[in-house]
Parts: sequence; structure tokens; C-alpha cells
Amino acid sequence: MESNWVWASVGALGLAGVTQQAWQRLKLSLAKHPSLTGHSRMAKRVVRWIPGYQYSEERFFQVDGVNADVAQQRRAALVRLGELFRQRHEQSLDWTSRARLNISDLQFIGKYRVPFQFSPVLRQYLSLASVVHSSEGVMVTDLDGNRFYDLTGSYGVNLLGYDFYKSCMAAGFERAQSLGPVLGSYHPCVLDVTERLRSISGQEEVSFHMSGTEAVMQAVRLARYHTGRSHLVRFSGAYHGWWEDVQPGPGNPMPPRETYTLREMHDSTLRVLRSRSDIACVLVNPIQALHPNANGPADSSLVDSSRKAHFDRAAYTRWLQQLRQVCTERGIVLIFDEVFLGFRLGRGGAQAYFGVRADMVTYGKTLGGGLPVGVVCGAQRYMRRYRDDHPADLCFARGTFNAHPYVMASMQVFLERLDEPQVNDLLQHQDERWNRRRDLLNERLRQAELPMQVANMLSVFTVNYTRPSRYNWMLQFYMREQGLALSWIGTGRLIFSLNYTDEDFAAVVDRMVNAGLQMQRDRWWGVAVEETDRDIRRSMLREMVFPQTR
Repeated sequence: MESNWVWASVGALGLAGVTQQAWQRLKLSLAKHPSLTGHSRMAKRVVRWIPGYQYSEERFFQVDGVNADVAQQRRAALVRLGELFRQRHEQSLDWTSRARLNISDLQFIGKYRVPFQFSPVLRQYLSLASVVHSSEGVMVTDLDGNRFYDLTGSYGVNLLGYDFYKSCMAAGFERAQSLGPVLGSYHPCVLDVTERLRSISGQEEVSFHMSGTEAVMQAVRLARYHTGRSHLVRFSGAYHGWWEDVQPGPGNPMPPRETYTLREMHDSTLRVLRSRSDIACVLVNPIQALHPNANGPADSSLVDSSRKAHFDRAAYTRWLQQLRQVCTERGIVLIFDEVFLGFRLGRGGAQAYFGVRADMVTYGKTLGGGLPVGVVCGAQRYMRRYRDDHPADLCFARGTFNAHPYVMASMQVFLERLDEPQVNDLLQHQDERWNRRRDLLNERLRQAELPMQVANMLSVFTVNYTRPSRYNWMLQFYMREQGLALSWIGTGRLIFSLNYTDEDFAAVVDRMVNAGLQMQRDRWWGVAVEETDRDIRRSMLREMVFPQTR
């Protein structure tokens, strides 16, 4: 009798354990983003199922169902653009075509500048150059002498204008010249740089790295080391570099096994953080406030007009406050990845802008004063790489070129100038300045009756499209015709440096409107049969499943 009671008790306890485990898994499933980005293993399977195919030349111009006359106008427009670029950028295009033979990055961006179905035919008609040789003010100049208003921001590096960074680099080189490339020992300026970074970040210790990706890798390693936990939490769509742990799904050869991709600004995520004991850290990239739970916008994925972006500072602040509270309760390391935004939100970065203190902050891009760098700033309890009580238990991280004298000296110049009155003026009242400019651009687009509007997070803009279309990605080429330089992701991210004057911005507005009007005249917009964005996506799904519909 007693034996039966014991076994019944053991069975009940086992059932309770199973039930608790199932409940934990259910909560995790509810918190994961419902798209493929939240389910990396499924994403890898789906990627293998998506067939490689391309539109025929006929279908390229008529995929939205227009008649032959409209298709012919579009063809003529593409021929005109291709010929214009060949004449205007002859030397730059020749350089690019020769470089592409041996530079794999150029092969990649050439293929993925637009949706893959359109890419082969488009490249037969039109080529873009990937080389410039000088910069001045807010302009860059190619090998043929063509000048462009720069909207690339050098992927976030160019915060204060290229001339500013040229002077930082020149002054930094002069300061480090007597030491040269001596590595291992530090240049004397490192002490001043460290104190300035501690003041700016509000953190206690600093480590230097060669890139933003490397800085994030080290921050996560340290969080795992000090918490003894395995998993990191990232949010759907957020970019934290190209290493495997933070790149689940497409774009990564192996699905990360110790990464949870959860929903941003969602109660289910907070419940998971409160209940699990395996989470070492939470990674936040503040640029996601512009498009929460969505991948960074790029024209290569612009298959319809469903792209949306909107920045709600108050809502995102509340979310970060909730994250901070939960991480504090559970001993989870909260990491702000400010590699991209850098000091674009102000001298104190996202911590000051949103009023939320992180445990660790990573920097890069603009901080190097024009040279490559990655930096981790963090609380002392998380930055130490060894244990006094277990001397063989280390978290090793070094790099030959970490704290390179020329990089450190240029960084010192950058940080000194960050405190100058004219730079402070640029960093103050940014919301008001850039929101006013956004409103000016949107009003001009409305007046021109163009199917596009922009959203912004300070000086970072995204173009949204207001009517369903399969050809929105064509706008990038019309903008280039108008003398506007975009990065390879196209209209998804326009990054303005802070030295843009109102006159400079007005010139960009004129050129964007002219680009849209010409694109409309060439019949890429406004003539398709009536269809919704859902119709477009269903049509694409049919193409993938049934080859005869392509």
C-alpha cells in the first residue's frame, strides 16, 4: 500500500514537471515573432523550398497586368536610363565592371539590389557604378566628375559631414605619427579616450575592438560568462552584425541554437524574460524604434507596398523601461547596440535619448573619427574577463589591431570635437529640425500626387509607398538620375549627415519629387490593374509553387 502511494507521488511530480516544461515552451512560442525570423530552423527549410527563377523580358514589363503599350513605354524608359548612365558614368562603370570580377561583395550587391525575379533582366539594361573618388560638404563625386547629394551616410559613419572626418583623421594621424603602428602597448591618448567614453556612456569600463560586429560579439560573450546562462534574446528584424548568433534564418549558413528571436514591444516577451532561467542578455538596436519587428527596409525585398515605418518615441521609451525593469529583476544583461545610430540621437546616445540605462553599450561607425572601430562600455561586474577564485576560468578576447594608435588618436579628436559648441548645436533640437524637414518633403510629395511618403527617426529616413505596386524599387534609379546617391539597399534607408543645411535639404526634396514624377510619366506607377498588396503576395506564391504561372 505504501509502495503504491510512493509511486503515485513520483508520477504526479513527473507529470507536474512535464506540464511545467510544456507551459514554458508554450510561453516561448507565443513570444516568438510569428514570421520566419522568429523560427530560424523553419526559415532555413523554407529558404531551400523557394525556387530560383527569373521573369522573362516580356513578363518583366507586364507582371502587374498592363497592356502592351504601357509595357513598351516602360521598356523605352529603361533603355533611356541605361544609355544615360553609360554616357554619364563611363569611367565609373568601367571600373565597377572590372572590380566586380574579383570582389565578391560587388557581385552580391549587384544581384540583390532589386527583387531577385527582376534582377537578371534589369542588369541587362542597366548598370550602376560603385565607386566615388572625392567628397565635399554633403556631396560625393564619381570618376567622371558627376556630383551627388549623399544619402548613404556611409551606413551610419557619416554623422557630422565628410569634411569633419577628414580633419579628424588628419589630426589623429599627426598625433600618432611618432608612434606609428606599434601594437600591444597603448598610445598615451587611450587614457583620455577611455575617460571621455566613460563620461558619455555612464559606464565604468571600456574595451576596444576592430568593428561593431566584434564589439557585439564580445558583449554577448561577457554576458554569458558572468551570468552562466546560454541564451541571448534579440528582436525580430534587428541587425547586430553578421555573426551566427544574431543572424537567425536567411543569410546564415547555420541556424543559431542559443538565440531567441522574440516580439518587440509585446507582453509575451516580458513574460518569457520573467520566467526563463537560461537567458543571459537582451540585445536592443534602437533603430528598430522606426520599424519594430520588421527587417531593415531594403529595395531588394520591396515586392509590394506593404513596407511601413513610424517612430513613436513615447511608446518605445515605455517599452525600454519595461525591459529594464524585467532585466534587473531577473539578472539579465541589457545591451544597447548603438553601432549604427552611434551619436545620432545625441551625445549620450540611446541611453540619454530614451532615459534608460543599459548594462552594456556597444559603439562603432562614427566613433572612430572616420576609421574602423568597435567599443564596448559596461558595468565593471560584467566587463571583467577572469575570476579571482577560479584563475583558469577566463573569457578571453584580444585582437592584434585593437586600440590601433591611429584609430585611437582619431577617436580622441572626434570625442574632443563632440564637445565643441558648433557640434553641440547640431546635436541639439534634432527632433524638431528633422521632423520639420520630413513634413516639408511629405507635403511636396502630396502636392505632386506621388504614391510615396517618408518616415524618419531624426536624420534616418525611410520611403513608404502608398499604393500597391510591383515596381516601387525602380525609384532608386530615378533618384540616381537626379543626382542622389543611395546605398545598395536603395530607398529603404536615407541617412542624412547633420551638416545638411535647409538649402541642401530643399535641393534633395526637389530632386526626389522630380524622380517620382519622371517614374510616373514612364508608367511604372498608376496604370496597373486594381490589386491589393495581398493580391501581389498571393501572385508571387503561385509563381513559386506553379512554374507555369511565371
